[in-house]
Amino acid sequence: MLETERLILRPWQASDYPAFIAMGQNPEVMRYFPSLLTPEQSLQFIEKVTKQIDQYGWGLWAVELKETKEFIGFIGLQPQPDLFEFTPCVEIGWRLAKKYWHRGYATEGARAVLDYAFNTLGLNKVVSFTATVNTPSEAVMKKIGMVKTQEFQHPRLPKDHPLCWHVLYEINQSNYSSK
Repeated sequence: MLETERLILRPWQASDYPAFIAMGQNPEVMRYFPSLLTPEQSLQFIEKVTKQIDQYGWGLWAVELKETKEFIGFIGLQPQPDLFEFTPCVEIGWRLAKKYWHRGYATEGARAVLDYAFNTLGLNKVVSFTATVNTPSEAVMKKIGMVKTQEFQHPRLPKDHPLCWHVLYEINQSNYSSK
């Protein structure tokens, strides 16, 4: 579990499921993904990330507001297998319900996750990637000190898909400074 000034990053709870399912069916939340998620796909995602948290002690944590205990999305780390030329690696990622956008929560939580990645886990590098059109997520990457290293075509998307082109950002332990 990680805490920031306004957030608690913690293991998933059954009470998070309805809000997360709703996020996966919201066209605005999912606009930079190839499709909406069915309720079953959302539950499978939660099961997968919960197993990763159990296995590694870290992962894509559920995020709640300290003040209200409301579930607002997820922020955390996940191992990336050998799918891309830059893998295997550890990726930082986030997804928040629309109601909580533009409040600095993704940046605040991601900074805490980077601090954990470098100062607790001792990782040497963390990456993040998204579709090139996902400028809000790219802005968070920049705010937390990540640097764009390349653009690439996602191997699981057709070359003519509007989300095929992605940007890769990286940050190394040597050039990380907690702020």
